[in-house]
Amino acid sequence: MRIGVPKEIKVHEYRVGLTPSAVAELTADRHEVFVQRDAGAGIGYSDEAYRSAGAEIVDGAADVFDASALIVKVKEPQAHEIALLKQHHTLFTYLHLAADKAQAVGLLGSGATCVAYETVTSDSGTLPLLKPMSEVAGRMSVQVGAHYLEKGQGGSGVLLGGVPGVAPAKVVILGGGVAGLNAAQMAVGLGAEVTIFDVNTERMASVDLHFGGRVKTVYASRVAIESAVADANLLIGAVLVPGATAPRLVTRAMLKTMQQGSVLVDIAIDQGGCFETSRTTTHANPIFVEEGVIHYCVANMPGAVARTSTLALNNATLPFVRKLAGLGAERAMALDVNLAQGLNVAQGTVRHRAVAEALGLPFHGG
Repeated sequence: MRIGVPKEIKVHEYRVGLTPSAVAELTADRHEVFVQRDAGAGIGYSDEAYRSAGAEIVDGAADVFDASALIVKVKEPQAHEIALLKQHHTLFTYLHLAADKAQAVGLLGSGATCVAYETVTSDSGTLPLLKPMSEVAGRMSVQVGAHYLEKGQGGSGVLLGGVPGVAPAKVVILGGGVAGLNAAQMAVGLGAEVTIFDVNTERMASVDLHFGGRVKTVYASRVAIESAVADANLLIGAVLVPGATAPRLVTRAMLKTMQQGSVLVDIAIDQGGCFETSRTTTHANPIFVEEGVIHYCVANMPGAVARTSTLALNNATLPFVRKLAGLGAERAMALDVNLAQGLNVAQGTVRHRAVAEALGLPFHGG
């Protein structure tokens, strides 16, 4: 199959769909790979490294799309990339369509087959292609939260771990999944007082076991969240409903009870965010302030550590890329029910029920 890797164009996005080592695996399988010039330059992957792996370097995105049947990206296609998609294309990337109807409409109009990393499943029901970026975002959430708590960044001047004689900061994490667990791991490592809220009692038991009681777990009732928000120095939103928009768990009224200079990090912003006051930001302008609380709502958080993120993502996506390339999209998804769960759009129709419901569009099964 002819596989294309365009250069990512979202603001400060340096990740790349395939690394040179991944390309080498695909060319060894006798596939042709077309990589846009400088696609990996931002994280140290030269065009020569891709050529050595067997890829052909082409000048522009249009050249990549024209040459290829399978397009492998990282972030959702921007408007002029959608315009390059045709009915014969299979697009394999993060889409997060539930929070982006304009993108969904564009993809429907293209007629292309669009498979989303974030809804591909595993035999255990987990999301293996979302997991590596959730791990990165979870860990980053504490890193950036600690930074913006600094007085020079507009924060309240609180050190997460405190010092002897001074209490540590209170970190509240909404959601005990992969992102929440990784956020807790970082926060505990820095010595913060950490509480995770979730509605899944089995997951809370697992968190308690994992941390040996160092992290408090609380059932995520509205009253409990409201009480915890008022005392939090760092509030992290890590709630995910696969394919659907994130639930809004914290209202503006709750936010008003927080200490001035506290920090909110919304990992769920790709899916619309889980705070009423959230709105998407970029790495170029990552924060804004509402009700005296600093909001960090960058939609492509892992892009800040692009090399680590690219390697982690390729480890997870490459087996699926090889299936799509070796069998073709239709046969690959017919043989792999987990990959089939990634199908969001095909032949001008929405093929994922949660996406259709979130967007108010007809769902076409099968």
